[in-house]
Amino acid sequence: MLKWHDPIRVEQLFKALGERILVLDGAMGTMIQSHRLSEADYRGERFQDHASDLKGNNDLLSITQPKLIADIHRDFLAVGCDFVETNTFNANRISQADYALEDLSKELNLASAKLAKAVCEEFSAQTPDQPRFVIGVLGPTNRTASISPNVSSPGYRNITFADLATAYQEAVAGLLDGGADVIMIETVFDTLNAKAAIYAVEEEFKARGERWPLMVSGTITDASGRTLSGQTAEAFYFSVEHAQPVAIGFNCALGADQLKPHIKALSGVAKSLVSAHPNAGLPNELGEYDESPEDMASTIATFASDGLINIIGGCCGTTPAHLKAIIEAVKPFEPRPLPADFTLDVAA
Repeated sequence: MLKWHDPIRVEQLFKALGERILVLDGAMGTMIQSHRLSEADYRGERFQDHASDLKGNNDLLSITQPKLIADIHRDFLAVGCDFVETNTFNANRISQADYALEDLSKELNLASAKLAKAVCEEFSAQTPDQPRFVIGVLGPTNRTASISPNVSSPGYRNITFADLATAYQEAVAGLLDGGADVIMIETVFDTLNAKAAIYAVEEEFKARGERWPLMVSGTITDASGRTLSGQTAEAFYFSVEHAQPVAIGFNCALGADQLKPHIKALSGVAKSLVSAHPNAGLPNELGEYDESPEDMASTIATFASDGLINIIGGCCGTTPAHLKAIIEAVKPFEPRPLPADFTLDVAA
């Protein structure tokens, strides 16, 4: 078993997880969109002459608009969040191919992790009793290893497991070099993609001779209660538990009301901690999220009062106001009890 990269830091994290429900930040994309950035804003000086359009490449802003990204992290930490997620949802060479920036993948992850780390250190110094942590995000990519994109050819795939693993390991290397405290494989719609990410993470840990805490968060795509690749909450858990993540959960796609039954199902079988970061309701006809901080927090409070969660946060549509309300809503409640055969022991 590999030793922890930073045992003191991991001990801080595990101590906090044992004491209370910890809180993730909210929606980086929502916050970026509120600034209504132009193509020129995305390009900055460095990419003025880049041949492809770059507007919408939010991950690139960690290089071209670092103050904006750092300030968004600050806004979430200022309301009391324990974790900030790196601005790296699409910072892999597969997704960056849409912008002809494949070779920028490691740099994007490195820059994003450094930004988040600096802000977390700033706030940890202000609140020594509440250390803040960086979650290095590995998004799902824009390809699926399980499903054919061609309805006429069910056996066709436009990505391989090996290609996914290579792209993920490159991204993980950047996140770890930049100072991520935790790695989270998130918004998993295809469990085979997640397995490639798990393989890549484990390979990078082995290459470094040490490990970091791992989280895995899937996404239930619709009212069917299944991931896009067809798994129920319980099946998803059993497919990824071999990675021994500190926490497994669900995020995105659904609002808190719709997500709760799946978190309950997961909580019933998980031998790890359980996380959730739902959307602020379901999107309206304009693709925007209307659920108020108060309404969302009211539902999230029942996650906590029912003993379902250890980590909570927000996904699409959630702002610092949502997270502030959620923090107050879960504060009176204890975290989900540790399963009998799970330990938050740094020596384990």
